[in-house]
Amino acid sequence: MGDIKKNRKKYSKPRHPWQKERIEEEKKILKEYGLKKKKEIWKLTSLLSRFKDRAKKLVALKTKQAEKEKIDLLSRLSGFGLLEKNSRLEDVLSLTLKDILERRLQTIVLRKKLAKTMNQSRQFIIHGHITVGEKKITAPSYLVLKKEEELVNFTQKSSLFSMEHPERLKE
Repeated sequence: MGDIKKNRKKYSKPRHPWQKERIEEEKKILKEYGLKKKKEIWKLTSLLSRFKDRAKKLVALKTKQAEKEKIDLLSRLSGFGLLEKNSRLEDVLSLTLKDILERRLQTIVLRKKLAKTMNQSRQFIIHGHITVGEKKITAPSYLVLKKEEELVNFTQKSSLFSMEHPERLKE
């Protein structure tokens, strides 16, 4: 079973460590999305593969429980904004890593023009300047729900909340 206090890895490393194309692609993604380590890519890739594996299994099943699980999976993915409300289970298989990377808090902070660069948005989040609704989130990898997207803003107590702060983007 394992010790309760020991966390398990939530990702798996690439099967072959030295593939030039994969390494170059990971470097591009690291730079584009301002990620710290490749482990962040691997975690999201594992999450995506779990979604796809679950969808593949549910496509084949025709029971009542399978129908409930299909609805659950589709509603969860539409809640994240990865799929539309009226999507089919086959649409889950067309999701890509970039779709999930676009839903990270770090990316949304940049897209909402609360930060100038990806690295700056990561820094704002880690230092506690960003809230989602009333909750202060300090994890740049937090996957933002579609309904929470408009609630992303600076904390009230943050010095960055003022529009006159030099690090704020002028519109």
